[in-house]
Amino acid sequence: MKTPEHYESDLLFYFDGRPVELSLYQRLFAAMASALPDASVKVQKSQISFYCPKLFAAASIPVRRKKDWPRECLLVTFGLERQLPSPRIAVAVEPHPNRWTHHVVVSRPEEIDEELLAWLTQAFQFAQAKRPRR
Repeated sequence: MKTPEHYESDLLFYFDGRPVELSLYQRLFAAMASALPDASVKVQKSQISFYCPKLFAAASIPVRRKKDWPRECLLVTFGLERQLPSPRIAVAVEPHPNRWTHHVVVSRPEEIDEELLAWLTQAFQFAQAKRPRR
């Protein structure tokens, strides 16, 4: 996976004081880098974004939490053309017709599994197939 020049230092700054979330992210990144080597990643102020070259997924520390979410967790967000019917999806919204944004709360390393990677791969493929905006 392609990373920018200051990726490591930006990553440490983003996760400062959040070792559990950093560990979860590192596992997610390793799995995504293996499954989606052509993607690129960029650390931003509010999230870590994954591109192909369009944005297809993100990882973040939740700012607004539902009361039943774990205190230490990572929010994995991705877009698809349909809503996924899974209890693992914490929130799903349709900001545009046939463009669903899904949020998955990850609090344990084993939750970064084949199912989540399959969804991220589908999001990668969906983003690549989108028509350019005019």
